[in-house]
Amino acid sequence: MELNKFIDKKLIKVNLPCKDRNELFQMMHDEAFKYGYVESSFLDGLMSRESVFPTGIKLANYNVAIPHTDAIHIKEEFIAIVVPENPIEFKLMEDENQEEKMSLIFMLGLNKPHSQLEALQELMGLIQREDLVKEIIESKDEDQIEKVLENM
Repeated sequence: MELNKFIDKKLIKVNLPCKDRNELFQMMHDEAFKYGYVESSFLDGLMSRESVFPTGIKLANYNVAIPHTDAIHIKEEFIAIVVPENPIEFKLMEDENQEEKMSLIFMLGLNKPHSQLEALQELMGLIQREDLVKEIIESKDEDQIEKVLENM
């Protein structure tokens, strides 16, 4: 599976206590920067891209966001997985005038077009499977999320 090679357990966060999207972005920028995945410009890139191209996806029972930014902000490719303590508001991809609470966030740090396309295709397949999304959201810890993804 293409996704698993980009997922580092250090960037899987369960019950992340953040009050809004900006705080979530700041916390995940700090983590990715600490482990050498991103440039210091990553946070600004993430926030400005999200304001122009919202990444919230409304599903039947859960909502998922896939924030990302330009390749120049990425040192080493990664996919961070965040289950916030409380769902976080994101504007919707299909209607930027509408906001919804997201229960699961896949933050992408990909800088090669080929891997980005493959990872996005797999990610879209994953989020269309409500059983998997539910399992990830209900996971108690990072190990449990890793197992769900390995068994996909």
